[in-house]
Amino acid sequence: MRHGVVLFASDSGITPAQAAQAAEAAGFGCFYVPEHTHVPVRRDSPHPRTGTAELPDDRYMRTLDPWVALSTAAAVTSTIRLGTAVALPAEHDPITLAKTIASLDHLSGGRVELGVGFGWNADELADHGVPPGKRRAVLREYLAAMQALWSEEEASYDGEFVSFAASWAWPKPVQQPRVPVLAGAGGSEKTFAWIARCADGWLTTPGETDLDGKIALLQETWREAGRDGLPRVTALAGRPDPDLLAHWARIGVTDVAFGMPDRSPGEVVAYLGRLAGRLGLARAGADPVPAA
Repeated sequence: MRHGVVLFASDSGITPAQAAQAAEAAGFGCFYVPEHTHVPVRRDSPHPRTGTAELPDDRYMRTLDPWVALSTAAAVTSTIRLGTAVALPAEHDPITLAKTIASLDHLSGGRVELGVGFGWNADELADHGVPPGKRRAVLREYLAAMQALWSEEEASYDGEFVSFAASWAWPKPVQQPRVPVLAGAGGSEKTFAWIARCADGWLTTPGETDLDGKIALLQETWREAGRDGLPRVTALAGRPDPDLLAHWARIGVTDVAFGMPDRSPGEVVAYLGRLAGRLGLARAGADPVPAA
């Protein structure tokens, strides 16, 4: 089971480049950042954690662009994978986003992982023109259109929400026919059917319960859809509980991601060193990257 970290990258605290470099030095295998383009002041959508329009903290309105953040991380690292937890492709032009992601995968040597969300904030999606009740359909089409651009010499796509005639688009991602796609959403039959059709695995929500039953259902849905192998499962974790992590590995969790504090560089580097030690990572004893 691989270990990663999530930085709620904002315009305060440690930078993504510093955090990713320190995480790689400590032996972590993946570095994730989230996405929100903006947060409408007046919202009807409740936040999944608070259950109201109240936000857990102000980082939601201060989030860095994930692809700019990961580009800075790519420039100072060489092995750690660079992912989103989660990005919101429905808020972008899919042709332009395909170019951005392909460029990052090309320049990073094939290290990109695309964690995608349907978007809990319907008000945010509406400002981007996503029709009510269509967020899953829009995301499905955008991913299919981007995969065509990534993998075909002359790509075309004709859907309800995106359409383009035969086109050339390079660079292609190193990873073919697409970068790995993980859907971040609550575990349900509907979500798992979507994953089996459109993605490569599941990214759990914070505090997700009954992983045993949900992973079993995901794997069954995966097989019934005719998919080969097993789906990837990335679980968002709290404290590094060795017994729980060992159990997760047995039931099919392939990756685990721990949240990072959004604090000063020195505090974050120290936290990563302690976490790596508790997880027994191979490079946990290495000197962390000095915090600038």
